Amino acid sequence: MANVVGLRLSLPLPLPVLGSVCVCSSSTFATTLSRPSTKKLNCKVKGPRRMVLGLGASFFSHFMTMAGAMGSKSFMASAKITGGSSVDELLKNYEWPEQFPFKEEDFQRFDETPDSLFYEAPRFVTHIDDPAIAALTKYYSKVFPPSNTPGVSILDMCSSWVSHFPPGYKQERVVGLGMNEAELKRNPVLTEYAVQDLNVNPKLPFEDNSFDIITNVVSVDYLTKPLDVFKEMSRVLKPGGLAIMSFSNRCFWTKAISIWTSTGDADHVMIVGSYFHYAGGFEPPQAVDISPNPGRSDPMYIVYSRKLSTA
Repeated sequence: MANVVGLRLSLPLPLPVLGSVCVCSSSTFATTLSRPSTKKLNCKVKGPRRMVLGLGASFFSHFMTMAGAMGSKSFMASAKITGGSSVDELLKNYEWPEQFPFKEEDFQRFDETPDSLFYEAPRFVTHIDDPAIAALTKYYSKVFPPSNTPGVSILDMCSSWVSHFPPGYKQERVVGLGMNEAELKRNPVLTEYAVQDLNVNPKLPFEDNSFDIITNVVSVDYLTKPLDVFKEMSRVLKPGGLAIMSFSNRCFWTKAISIWTSTGDADHVMIVGSYFHYAGGFEPPQAVDISPNPGRSDPMYIVYSRKLSTA
């Protein structure tokens, strides 16, 4: 059984739940009124959200002027990605603007009720389909060090009851950081865990230069303080350590940040890449499309970077 590290957050008194939610977990649950649901929606939901929040314009005004390797092609919410090569090229030799191009309101959510309310009860479900899970596991098998490599430590950030690591994968230290203790206890790959809401406290409860790898599965779209979190990732990674952010087009849109739900898959690659760039301490980020069956199953994208060896 995993050992507990860090602090258990106190839960507030129950409040009414009016929408689906998923914050910082690769396995969570959604509640609509009193009826539980575990189904994530496609993030590109056409509805009143942009009109209600008035968001999304800052993204387009900044990134539509950022030509980079893609020339004058804009990254609109309706953009479709076909094949892996276009994604693989998105972040190569990219010239980022001097300042972080997003505003505080871009990280608001339709539902701003306390996230901890939605993690009071565990939900042992997955939120991408089996082909996407298999593709992610295959990717991990290619980039992870071999099992039982001496001295290797891994942090599965926004973790839950399953991490999608290769079958039987083990290291001396594999830490899960997530929102629900019962889910974390069920995760067989973890040697220890911490319960923490990164949207309340983005400071990671670990020493500097602690981890060789950090993973985050389909949860980067729920971070409301992403630069703070990515700076912390840089701090706790060992020099040369690898950070892997994986995501699809599935989400609980009421809890995903506005800039995510207002944009499309190519935009999401740029958004996550910008987190690495503006947080500092990382090599230029790269993107990979590992979607197993484009158009027939959930897409799967990776944006990754390594901590600078001199950081």
